[in-house]
Amino acid sequence: MGLEIMDDVRRDYIYDLVRGGRREDGRAFLDYREIKVERDIIKRAEGSARVKMGNTEVLVGVKLEPGEPFPDSPDKGVIITNAELVPLASPEFEPGPPNEDSVQLARVVDRGIRGSEAIDLDKLCIEEGEKVWIVFIDIHVLDNDGNLVDAAALGAIASLLNVRIPNERYGLDGGEETMVLSNKPVAVTMVDIGGEILVDPNYNEEKAALSGLTVISNPDGTISALQKYGNGSLSEDAVTEMVEIGIEKAGELRRTFLEP
Repeated sequence: MGLEIMDDVRRDYIYDLVRGGRREDGRAFLDYREIKVERDIIKRAEGSARVKMGNTEVLVGVKLEPGEPFPDSPDKGVIITNAELVPLASPEFEPGPPNEDSVQLARVVDRGIRGSEAIDLDKLCIEEGEKVWIVFIDIHVLDNDGNLVDAAALGAIASLLNVRIPNERYGLDGGEETMVLSNKPVAVTMVDIGGEILVDPNYNEEKAALSGLTVISNPDGTISALQKYGNGSLSEDAVTEMVEIGIEKAGELRRTFLEP
């Protein structure tokens, strides 16, 4: 059986399940898979977290190094977010330079952090026009069973919590200061399958859906970023409903995994 035929069979199976009010793994439409978050697991990093969302697993590490600021923002620190799709994580991932999927994953996570102004870049200036702290956020996908964005975004914020600025390591004044986050954006991804909204799609549901939306929101309910997926359209009512669901679910994740 060819791959395209197998994909069609799998897609039809997912649609039949959803039409019957069910999901492949037995969850309700608005339920997440089981989530586990482990923090500070990479000792050489300033911050790190491993997130398991069902069978999806992502490792995020944060490092800080002094470097030059951008010319148009000489008094602000720099955020650089990268994503690596490890070939062992999925047969679709190939070795080599970052591809479109890894670039998009990094971009969406980065936009959520920037849009929320979670990191006060002004406080990362060491010497205006000469030296600032560069925050490297590195995402490593260890196992892909769908919804990499939510796992990576949650791992990024969990890693950034209580990051210590390594002044002493680089011979700078200030001691080991804590980089306090001013916001905790959380991503919630949904897909539309047969007119039904499913939260936290697994791999097969992602492949079956014609459209999806990631909503990244803050504790006050404001939106940091939106990202649409797929070639299908989403009605205005569907987008409105997804945003409402996204904000509600983000609050649940934030209280469970990011609050003291």
